[in-house]
Amino acid sequence: MAEQEPLIPKHGGYRRLKSFQVAQLVYDVTVRFCDRYVHRRSRTHDQMVQAARSGVQNIAEGSQASATSKKMELKLTNVARASVEELRCDYEDFLRQRTLALWRGDDARLAELIARRPGSVEDVARWARDVKSGRCGQDGLDGQDGRKAVPPTYPEIAANGALALIAVACSLLDRQVAAQAEAFGREGGFTERLYRHRRGSRMGAEG
Repeated sequence: MAEQEPLIPKHGGYRRLKSFQVAQLVYDVTVRFCDRYVHRRSRTHDQMVQAARSGVQNIAEGSQASATSKKMELKLTNVARASVEELRCDYEDFLRQRTLALWRGDDARLAELIARRPGSVEDVARWARDVKSGRCGQDGLDGQDGRKAVPPTYPEIAANGALALIAVACSLLDRQVAAQAEAFGREGGFTERLYRHRRGSRMGAEG
């Protein structure tokens, strides 16, 4: 006889999710970035920090909610994805409003950051120092006019580094949302699981 599926499946475990780990790093990086480069009393400071925090918190809440509501898990993961997208726009606005460069997605400096698999703010800060000193990526190459390229400032490096991490978080969350939507469509939610559980219990009793 096949083992009956549990009424309350395993849930939580969000700290092992790669999306949670990257979103948490984005949050930590954003807190440091805003404290250094955005006025503490400005609305932008609060919005960026809250958007980054929302990404982390909604991944965690969605993971916990999955025990009884796959629909709620999917909704909260979508909220996390939207929050991280909002944060991406804030960083892009920061660069544009200060006439700082928005680096291309294939920039070697960003590829180096991702290749290092940073796990902490200090890892990202170390990368930023390497970029600033010319030990990483494209920094220091000649410009199109033949003159030495101007080294980027720390705010430019930090914002572009954060955007690279946000891109990773968005990609992970997109895959997570797709997987959750597929599972919900295939297995249903708590109501369907309760029905299957009751039916299995009756069949077991009759047998």
